[in-house]
Parts: sequence; C-alpha cells; structure tokens
Amino acid sequence: MADNSLVTGVVAGGLVALGLVGAGAFVGNGIIHANAGDRTVLVRGLAERNVQADLAVLPIRFTASGEVLSEVQAKIDSDLVIVRRFLARQGYPESAVTLGRLEVADTRSREYSNQQGPRFILAQTVVVRTGDVARVQGTTRAMNDLVRQGVVMQDFAGPTYIFTKLNDVRPAMIAQATAAARSGAQQFAEDANARLGPIKEATQGSFEILDRDGVGEASQSPDQKVRVVTTVRYQLR
Repeated sequence: MADNSLVTGVVAGGLVALGLVGAGAFVGNGIIHANAGDRTVLVRGLAERNVQADLAVLPIRFTASGEVLSEVQAKIDSDLVIVRRFLARQGYPESAVTLGRLEVADTRSREYSNQQGPRFILAQTVVVRTGDVARVQGTTRAMNDLVRQGVVMQDFAGPTYIFTKLNDVRPAMIAQATAAARSGAQQFAEDANARLGPIKEATQGSFEILDRDGVGEASQSPDQKVRVVTTVRYQLR
C-alpha cells in the first residue's frame, strides 16, 4: 500500500436505535473507517411497517376417478356445479371466479403403466381472486361444506394473500430508514469526537414482505410486514 494511503486508525462500534414510527420500527448500526484525510461512517437504517394484504387468491382443486371416462366426467361436472353454488352462497360475484383447465389422466397409458387403482382420474380447478380478504378467510373455514357434499378436494393449501400497495408506503419508509441511519451516524460521530458531514454515498436495499409474526410465509397470512434497509456513508469532519 502506498505511503499516502497508509491506514492511521480504525474505530469500530455498534449502535441499535429502536423506536416506533406509525406502525413500524427502525434501527441503525455502522462502522467508522478512519483513513488519512478521509474519515467516514457507514451506517444502515431499517424501517418496518405492519400492513394488511389487500388481495386474496383461493384455488379450489377437486378430483373424480373411475373406470368409465364419461361417468368420471359427469361426476366432475356435477361437483363443479356444487362448487359454483357454494361460492355464490359465500357472496362472490361471477367475475371473481375463474375456471382452470381440466386435467385428465389415464392410468392404463404408457406413462402410468405401473399405476394401480381406477383407470381415469380427472381434476378441475376453480380460482377465486378478490380484494375481499376477510370473505376469503371465512370461505376457507367453510370448506368442509364441500366435503360433506361429496366433493373430493385435492392439494388444498389455502389462499394466497398479497399486498399490492407497496408504492403507497415506499416513500415514507425510505425516509424512515434514512432517518434511522442518520441517527446512528450522529451517535458514531459523537463517539469519535467528530462532526457529522454530508452524505458521501447511499444505497437502498430491496423491499421485503414478510409474515408479521415471523412464523411462516408472508403469502399464507393477511397480516404482513414490509421491511427495507438503507445503507449510507457519511463524511466525518
């Protein structure tokens, strides 16, 4: 390393500043790099905000099986009527319900030559897509009604919940994270007997949407949390 860039000292430390802003919290931490003629502090600011999913997607997949294709198809058609009637009673308009493709498997074909059981297996999917998240939660609890009517459910994993209004909270959260970073940098400057100077460089991390309680995937619960981290380097004087 050249003489004019000889490192004269390194001061390192950590700070956590935690406080509530609206529905979120922020923290800051960083490390001071002291080089000859160029002292800076690198800090990170975290902003979090609790949000409610505003879109729910509920797939309902059901199957029928048997030896005669026409009979199995008739059972699927009958179950489809039951499912549509169930969703209508739940209060969904026709525009919120879409019909997926019909899947047909012949277990006697070459692909399934070693399969046992009924020859034909048909599967149909109906998808509910709505902004009425609370209604979807109620529908999920009522799915046993379909089972009691003879509908054979398959691979039911529940609805997917989506928060679509990230742009509405983005500006305030970036400001919150930046304020958290500056608070940490100010404390570091005081600890180093220096004055905080202007921003030398800054980067914004990606926004994350997480489960509010941290117990599963965000998409499995309407109660979610948005998080973003900013990284800022300040000049020290």
